Amino acid sequence: MSDHLQRIAQLNDELKQKLLRYMETPCIYPTAIEGFNLVRREDAGMSEKCFEKPLVGLVIQGTKHSLMGGQEYVYTENQSVVAGVDMPISSYVINPTHEKPFLFLYLYLDKQLLSSLALDMKQSFTEDMETNTSISVADTDTDILEMFLRLLELHEKPEQIPLRAPMMLRELHYLLLISPHGKILRQLNTPGTQNNQVVQAINWIRENYKIPMRVELLARQVNMSTANLHRHFKLLTGLSPLQYQKQLRLHEAQRLMLVENERASSAALSVGYESITQFNREYKRVFGEPPLRDMNRRRSLEA
Repeated sequence: MSDHLQRIAQLNDELKQKLLRYMETPCIYPTAIEGFNLVRREDAGMSEKCFEKPLVGLVIQGTKHSLMGGQEYVYTENQSVVAGVDMPISSYVINPTHEKPFLFLYLYLDKQLLSSLALDMKQSFTEDMETNTSISVADTDTDILEMFLRLLELHEKPEQIPLRAPMMLRELHYLLLISPHGKILRQLNTPGTQNNQVVQAINWIRENYKIPMRVELLARQVNMSTANLHRHFKLLTGLSPLQYQKQLRLHEAQRLMLVENERASSAALSVGYESITQFNREYKRVFGEPPLRDMNRRRSLEA
C-alpha cells in the first residue's frame, strides 16, 4: 500500500473510532460547532426525505444511495458528496448493521464565505463550459480528511470553539474550492455565472415560498429569460421553479406538524396553501401517506 493510501486508511480509522465513541446508538448528533453534524445509521433500506441546505458530507463507513437534483448517486467509504444548492434529497443507507453501522459526518456550507473565497481565487482558475449539475461526488483527499478530523478534535475542546472554529471552517471551505468539488462550488457562488443566477432565483423562492410565484417575473429579476431559467433551474435541482416551491412548502409543513405540533390544516395555511384538500393530495404524493398518518408513523418510530 502506498504512503498516500496508508494515510487515508489511518485518518479513516481515527475518524471512525471517534464517531463510534460519540454515538453508541443510531442518531444524528449536532456538534458544538455550528452546522457540523455526525450520523450513525443501522436501519437498512429506510428512505429519508428532507429539504437540505448546501452541504458537504463525508462517508466514514458504509454506503449511501441518494436521489439529488433528479439524479441517483451512490457514495461510499472515504468519498465525499457536495450538494451545492438548497434542494430536496431522498436517500437510504445500504446494508448497515449494529456491528458495522453507517457512519457519516456533514457540514452545512456557508454560501457567503464560498462567494468571498471564490472571488478572491478568481484569477487562479480559467473556467470553461459551465457544469449542468449542483452535485459532486469524489474520493476525498487527505487535506479534507485531516480537516474533518481536526474539527472533531476541536469539538472535544468547547472553550476553543469560538475562536478556532471560524478559522478552521474557512480553511475547509477553501480546500473544497480547490478540490474536485471546486468547479461546481465556484460556478454556483461566483456572481455573473449562469449557475449563480439560478442560485439567486433559489434564494428568492426560499425567502418567499409562501406567496404565489410568477416564473416570468422571477426570471426577469435574475436577468434570465423564462425558458433559460426553467431549463437551468431543472438541471441544478431536478425540479421546475414551481415544483421546487411546492416541495419547499410541503417539507416546511411537515416540519411544522412534527416539531411544532401544528394541525395539518394550520400547517397547510401557514406555508401558503389555500386548499386543504390539495395540500393533503400533494403531501401524500411526495411522502407516501396523508399528513395525519405520516405524523403518527413518524412519532411511533421516535417513541
